[in-house]
Amino acid sequence: MANTEGSKLWGGRFVGDTDPIMEKFNASIAYDQRMWDADIRGSKAYVKALEKAKLVSTEEMEQILNGMDQIHGEWSKGAFVIKAGDEDIHTANERRLKELIGAPAGKLHTGRSRNDQVVTDMRLWLRDAITTLTNDTLQLISTMVERAAAEIEVLFPGYTHMQRAQPIRWSHWILSHAVALRRDVERLLEIKKRVNVLPLGSGAIAGTPFDIDRELLQKELAFDGISLNSMDATGQRDFVVEFLFWASLCLTHLSKMAEDLMLYSTKEFSFIALSDAYRSFSHQTHLLLINSVFQCAGFMMTLKGLPSTYNKDLQEDKEAMFDCYDTVQAVLQVTTGVMSTLKINQSVMEAALSPDMLATDLAYFLVRKGVPFREAHGISGKAVFTAESKNIALNQLTAEDLSAVSPLFGSDVSSVWDYRSSVEQYSAPGGTAKTSITAQVEHLRTWLKKQAQ
Repeated sequence: MANTEGSKLWGGRFVGDTDPIMEKFNASIAYDQRMWDADIRGSKAYVKALEKAKLVSTEEMEQILNGMDQIHGEWSKGAFVIKAGDEDIHTANERRLKELIGAPAGKLHTGRSRNDQVVTDMRLWLRDAITTLTNDTLQLISTMVERAAAEIEVLFPGYTHMQRAQPIRWSHWILSHAVALRRDVERLLEIKKRVNVLPLGSGAIAGTPFDIDRELLQKELAFDGISLNSMDATGQRDFVVEFLFWASLCLTHLSKMAEDLMLYSTKEFSFIALSDAYRSFSHQTHLLLINSVFQCAGFMMTLKGLPSTYNKDLQEDKEAMFDCYDTVQAVLQVTTGVMSTLKINQSVMEAALSPDMLATDLAYFLVRKGVPFREAHGISGKAVFTAESKNIALNQLTAEDLSAVSPLFGSDVSSVWDYRSSVEQYSAPGGTAKTSITAQVEHLRTWLKKQAQ
């Protein structure tokens, strides 16, 4: 029977068989096989550095490269067979390489440790994942921006403290969430810069004793830079924590948006109708957010208790990274579906506008006549109190009622009771006037085009 211990990447100094239960605890192949493509890319680049350092011959390099291409084909077709001794994606690929090309496969790991190999794979995988998530978020933002542009004439109540506050454009609400998602894209691109740093060539902790050209590795794998310190490179997982936090924050924004949409779709509001496919949208998003937050907090607690450099507990990094990626990608795609299929009830939205929401406009009316805002606000409050005392709407107060509150209220006060005039006064950048909303739409369209370049 073949000695399987000697074929393990940590094998050689151990005597006897590994407890099969312990092997199961150590194994990560069930989830880290997702990095098969990254692992193959890293190995192909590394063997080129080995050939340049004259640690493998040109012929051996070609054998290894061809073997890796075969393995890539097997994974691509779903034909790769994971065997009992395959502890992780690295041992699985190296075991298969040995089956394909024989002894030269054993030279591939020269000067390389699983410590720098795994973190290289993770950075390659996450770099690609970030590109996917960026594109998904941009697609969602684009969907929202175009919806805002198409429905710019629709008015509905804006809320603060869950109370109807002021008339706003429906588009203003859409864009408020689009802007939050734009920040998420910007954060993600910042994180990508810190992900895109090459750790390969750091060895276990001390570096590599061989003449490995790390600049060659950087170029082959398209990294922006090279890690400065080998101990830090193999043991730190800041980039994973940043990604987990990003996922939690992005899901927070998406959950907040989902809560609004679920409220607006209830019978009490009836502002919108969600497609039947997305009835549980808000609940699911909320649960996934909680899970993401736990992943982030839990992994940070793991890191807190670890001494420096690589520790086996770091194996938990990949599950958290994969899970958060899957979660955010799914929610982004579902949210895009929600925003592209929901139907608005414009008549219901605009019927929900009420004169009491124009109390601030009444104060602004007085400000334009020279009354200090604090005083104008107090006078407006008295007008509201008068209407409530008479059990009538604010706009049903007579000229006599209003003049009793302030002599500055003349016949021209009737101009206040127009919702479209109300929203149009907020024309400063960022406001809810049509010109301002149009400017926001154009700003985001321009930004989206830049991201596509």
